[in-house]
Amino acid sequence: MQLKRGDLVTRPSYNNDTIFKIINIKNNIYYLKGIEVRLYADAKIDDLIKHENTKSQEESQTEENKEIDNINIPTLPEERSNYFFLPAKILHIDGDKDYLNRCLNFYRQKGVLAIGKKINEEHIYEVILALLKEYKPDIVVITGHDAYYSKKGEITNLNNYRNTLNFIKAVKVSRKYEKSPEKLIIIAGACQSNYEELIKAGANFASSPKRVNIHCLDPAIIAATLALTERNVEINIQELLAQTKYGENGMGGIKCNGLMYVGYPR
Repeated sequence: MQLKRGDLVTRPSYNNDTIFKIINIKNNIYYLKGIEVRLYADAKIDDLIKHENTKSQEESQTEENKEIDNINIPTLPEERSNYFFLPAKILHIDGDKDYLNRCLNFYRQKGVLAIGKKINEEHIYEVILALLKEYKPDIVVITGHDAYYSKKGEITNLNNYRNTLNFIKAVKVSRKYEKSPEKLIIIAGACQSNYEELIKAGANFASSPKRVNIHCLDPAIIAATLALTERNVEINIQELLAQTKYGENGMGGIKCNGLMYVGYPR
């Protein structure tokens, strides 16, 4: 079997549960990136099966737009009324350009103002303070790729994670900038991140309680829901997490209120 960069593959050893794109090949090791989940992986060719994508780019985009439409989060009223609505502003920092663009598309479709920045995970903590000062967001999303390497050892050891330590550093900088978890909502983590330590560092929401993979849109779903829920209206956290791909196994957080202002008259 001939495989090259850009091919889509699955791994039989994991019951072909995730579709990956080959992003590099080195010393007979194939380096992979999840199409839907925020996960990097690697494999040898004998653990790869080519996944035939029969959909055109236009068909794939139409399918994703339908998927976004089916995500049940608050929406701005379509009809004009005497009220006006000011959703919260989101700063979305992502270690993956493809995932960032998909999240920005999601925000646009939901009518939310979001600034997107593609920054490698290990450098986010170095630049996030300047970005927070420049854009003054109500919500900051800190995400990209992560993984828990169980073969390395204990689940509590942060050195056994790909990027959890980098996310923690960025969360701590953000929380030092704004100490109140009500004035700045922080959503942090990616696939298999250390949920407990991200919450301890100051995140309002984080992944991943059960160290499972998360969908690329999961952090954006939480951010957009908060941005489109009126201030002083408490978020139903169980209903919110149910909108994400793997529910409370993949994402979790602390109770909070919405951040959208409603004014009168229009």
